[in-house]
Amino acid sequence: MNSKKKFYLLLGLFQIILVLTVFFSVDGLISFASAQAEPIEYFNSPTTIALALSAALSVGFSVIGSAWAIKTVGTAAISSLAEREESFFKAFLVVALAEALAVYGLIVAILLWTKIPSPPV
Repeated sequence: MNSKKKFYLLLGLFQIILVLTVFFSVDGLISFASAQAEPIEYFNSPTTIALALSAALSVGFSVIGSAWAIKTVGTAAISSLAEREESFFKAFLVVALAEALAVYGLIVAILLWTKIPSPPV
């Protein structure tokens, strides 16, 4: 398998894992916490911990994936620009798409962070 296909496969796999982590951590744990017979302090529950860990993991893994993608794509873009200067837009576009991966992870983390309950006042 060449490196380009491997990169896209890993990128797609990371996005699938990220979506499944968000889906199961929010819906699955909230329904688990609400099914408890005794009332629990929701803001001090395993759901809160799972939401916080999911937010941290979404930022961490997306930034690591984006850094790896920028390193790989940026090196290829610089060598492509050294040979042909008219390939600037294509190289810039691919690097910008790799940077967008980190922004998507940050957006997911912010959405998860807003779901974390706070104690009543």
